[in-house]
Amino acid sequence: MACGTVDRVIHVNVSRLRRTLLAGSLAAAVAVPVTGTARPAAVPAPVPSTTAPPRPATPETLAARYAAVRRDIVAAERTAAGHGHRWRAAMLHAMADPARRLLSFDGRDGGRAVEVFGDLAAADRVAVLVPGGDTHLDKYGLLRGGALRLHQALGDRSAVIAWLGYRTPSTVSLAALTTGRADEAAPALRAFVRELTVLRPAARVTLVCHSYGSVVCGRAASGLDVEGIVLIGSPGVTAADVGAMRTPATVWAGRGRGDWVAHVPHVRFRLPFVTVGFGTDPVAPDFGARVFAAGDGGHSDYFTAGSPSLVNIVRIVSGQLPAEARGGR
Repeated sequence: MACGTVDRVIHVNVSRLRRTLLAGSLAAAVAVPVTGTARPAAVPAPVPSTTAPPRPATPETLAARYAAVRRDIVAAERTAAGHGHRWRAAMLHAMADPARRLLSFDGRDGGRAVEVFGDLAAADRVAVLVPGGDTHLDKYGLLRGGALRLHQALGDRSAVIAWLGYRTPSTVSLAALTTGRADEAAPALRAFVRELTVLRPAARVTLVCHSYGSVVCGRAASGLDVEGIVLIGSPGVTAADVGAMRTPATVWAGRGRGDWVAHVPHVRFRLPFVTVGFGTDPVAPDFGARVFAAGDGGHSDYFTAGSPSLVNIVRIVSGQLPAEARGGR
């Protein structure tokens, strides 16, 4: 292809992405005031009292930790109710159920929560779910549902941890097209994985990173001591290939045939004051990930019960080869 043709193609792609950014910003500007509800970050909450890293996992230490975090959730529920935020109060009331197991919680700034599914004290396999955009306490049920289905499929001697440990971007926003939120989240994810190795040092740990969560995992990868990093519905991780991630972990990638993220331009370029895009497609052969079959599902369907994507994620977390795996370095 001639240089002039290449330049025109690049110009067209950049122009299209700029129009998409502008349209998204206008849509967000219109949508926010029309909803009539408080932004998730605007709901007040007290400073949590439980902030120290948890101790090595035994049934006794974990029970004490879960009880302490539950008290923080109840305090946040009372604050939300006292300020008239009934939806948030209802979400927190459900989260404070004694049957739930949360390692940490902070109701401020949209909310942070780290919830355990299964018996962490006895788990040989641990999957950490890192969610994508628009995940916060008011929409926490979506993350929780995926974690529950993954744990049910994994079975005994496994634990799944839903890690809402960062301020996720709105899907329709400039933040969702830049690494700013991921750069904020990466140190927290590294710190949590270090804490997890103290809690359960013998367990096999795998990160399962969805959508913008894969950007977080990509930015944190070089400092993570895990067996595997699974990228699903990923727009890119800002690395040109697996080698550039600088991780000893096996990197897996899967994308459903109905996932809209396939149509996101896999580019990375500078605009005034910001770099936009996440680079190479993780399921592309040149990226070098081990690609597994993810079925026909859409962007939110990777944890659908019985789906090829869930079956293969379970196999990866369990240390087995998934169906139709190809590529990899």
